[in-house]
Amino acid sequence: MTDRVFNVLFLCTGNTARSILAEAILNKDGAGRFRAFSGGSQPKGEVNPLALQVLGSFGYPTDGLRSKSWTEFAAPGAPEMDFIFTVCDSAAGEVCPIWPGHPATAHWGIEDPAAVEGTTVERTAAFVAAARYLKARLSVFVALPFATLGRMALANELRAIGRLDGASSNHPEGV
Repeated sequence: MTDRVFNVLFLCTGNTARSILAEAILNKDGAGRFRAFSGGSQPKGEVNPLALQVLGSFGYPTDGLRSKSWTEFAAPGAPEMDFIFTVCDSAAGEVCPIWPGHPATAHWGIEDPAAVEGTTVERTAAFVAAARYLKARLSVFVALPFATLGRMALANELRAIGRLDGASSNHPEGV
C-alpha cells in the first residue's frame, strides 16, 4: 500500500450536483488517501441546495463546496490530477482542457438528479439515489490495489466502475 495521496477531479457541465456529491463523498470516505475536487465546463456558480441537504443528511461536510470552472484545474499552479472522472454524459462528450501529468480518466455517468421534476420528496429521492450510486462506485475505487495495477489494468478497472448500477443510459467510453 502506498502512502501517496491521489488527486481526483470530478467533472460535470454545471458543477452543481453530481460532481459536487462525488467530491464530498471521496474527501470523507477516501480517509486522507485522496483529495477530491470538482469542476464544470459551464459552471452555474452555485451548488444545488438539494445536493448540500443530502450530503449533510449522510454526514458529509459541505463547507467550501462551490460551483467552479474546470479551467481552474488546468491552470498553472493547480494541483496535478492523478484521476479525472466525468459524471455526466454531456461533459464526457466535450473537449476538455489539456490536463498536466496525464491522469487516468474514465466516464462514470449518473443520471442528473437536478433534472428531476416533481415534489420535493421525488427530487430529494433523485439526489439520494445519485449519492448512493456515487458512494458505491467510490467504495470500489478506494479499494483498488493501486500499487499493483499497471496502467492498462487500472484503466480497465476504472471503466468497469463506470458501468456499475446507476450508470446513465448514454455511456461514452472516454473523457
